[in-house]
Amino acid sequence: MKQNGISWNTLQPKEVEIHNDTIIDEIGDNHIGTSHDTPMKKDAFELSDEEKMKKISSHFREIMDTLGLDLTDDSLSGTPDRVAKMYVKEIFSGLNPKNRPDIKLFDNKYKYDEMLIEKNIHFYSNCEHHFVPIIGFAHVAYISNGKVIGLSKINRIVQHYAKRPQVQERLTVQIAEDLKKTLGTEDVAVLIDAKHLCVSMRGIEDTYSATVTSHFSGKFKEEATRKEFLELIPKSSE
Repeated sequence: MKQNGISWNTLQPKEVEIHNDTIIDEIGDNHIGTSHDTPMKKDAFELSDEEKMKKISSHFREIMDTLGLDLTDDSLSGTPDRVAKMYVKEIFSGLNPKNRPDIKLFDNKYKYDEMLIEKNIHFYSNCEHHFVPIIGFAHVAYISNGKVIGLSKINRIVQHYAKRPQVQERLTVQIAEDLKKTLGTEDVAVLIDAKHLCVSMRGIEDTYSATVTSHFSGKFKEEATRKEFLELIPKSSE
């Protein structure tokens, strides 16, 4: 069998291990995602939040101990519990669909038929390859199909999907698809401009570069509409 130009059947066990490590590094360094859906186990929500926090705390305590940290120190002794709570209740709370914000739609009584843009939505996410922050801005637009959404709810949708281990391309698509389904329209645009700490803290250690991803559908695929949207949002990395 060949994969990535490699004939795996001819490799010795040690060679397979080396090639596997190379592929793992390549996926992480190139920020390659596998699907538009967050990869989840079928039994992902069988444990309660409290049970998850207990397990995470135990595992993180082992990590800290392996690193040589003194867990009897007053400053460190509570860290495993704090990390567990942060993971489940805060920065990864978007993994649980029960935490999706409740969205109510309203009739477009003003008959506003131009694009509505919510720009500069600041978010924090985490790279799924190294579990370090992604920090950026989302710019979201839609054209009403008879219904409108409260402005704060657009922000909440962005934050919900950001609070997962993420790949920026997936985050962009997930926000767009949720809005299209919620609003009942294909006329949605999403652009994300973000910095990845897995690029600035490790690897290439580039502290200045940023990543821009976009999703245009419906009327936003038309050049004039897309151009209007792009002209009304901040330029990349401003």
